[in-house]
Amino acid sequence: MGGFAIALLLVGAFAGGFVSGLAGFGTALMALGIWLYVAPPAVAVPLVLICSVVGQVSTLPSIWRSIDFRVVWPFVLGGLAGVPLGTRLIAHADPDTFKLTIGVLLLVFPAALYFQRRPMAIKFGGKPFDGAIGFAGGILGGLAGLSGPLPILWASVRGWNKEQRRGIFQTFNFTVLATALLLQAFAGFVTREVLGLAVVTFPATVAGAWLGARTYHALNDRNFTNIVLGLLFLSGIGLVCSGIAPR
Repeated sequence: MGGFAIALLLVGAFAGGFVSGLAGFGTALMALGIWLYVAPPAVAVPLVLICSVVGQVSTLPSIWRSIDFRVVWPFVLGGLAGVPLGTRLIAHADPDTFKLTIGVLLLVFPAALYFQRRPMAIKFGGKPFDGAIGFAGGILGGLAGLSGPLPILWASVRGWNKEQRRGIFQTFNFTVLATALLLQAFAGFVTREVLGLAVVTFPATVAGAWLGARTYHALNDRNFTNIVLGLLFLSGIGLVCSGIAPR
């Protein structure tokens, strides 16, 4: 791999780390769009999982005390239960259909929430419904790598403050992505080439995550909400384009 390709990998790693440190999710959203220009999906996908986990671990100490585990645990348990089912569905379902469906959802609802003048605070369903949303996110994560959108969108309308939402985003995504990484490692997708590139991108990922975490602590609730909704909208654009792209 040439110098230009390595430079793009480092740029993607820094951008992915920064967004992860800032919002608690979004490494793949930023990094894959850059890395797929210089690396095939078989390399880029496990590499982004490694960098996602690295970015999450590096910023976890700075937000650990603000995580409300009473809010987080239903999402995490639901997500862990859903990942194996989603993995099994790969052979029987069309991931592109799910990408297109979730993509349209992420174009409509974040835009509507952005223009909603009064913050929403949905109370119905309680923890069982939170767990169901986490379960659905786990299924989509195992099926098509889409673990985050549903729980993140749901948490954005529950009336929680930025610390509570950030705790959900980071804890849920770390758990699901670490599980997905282990499954890919056992399946043989984490090759020597992937591990070598992970070593190269490690410093840029950590540096980006550190800067993102510093920026996060300077945001108020409204700024944080706008950033999250913007990232979800961008994710929706990417998913719709991926779902309708000719094969």
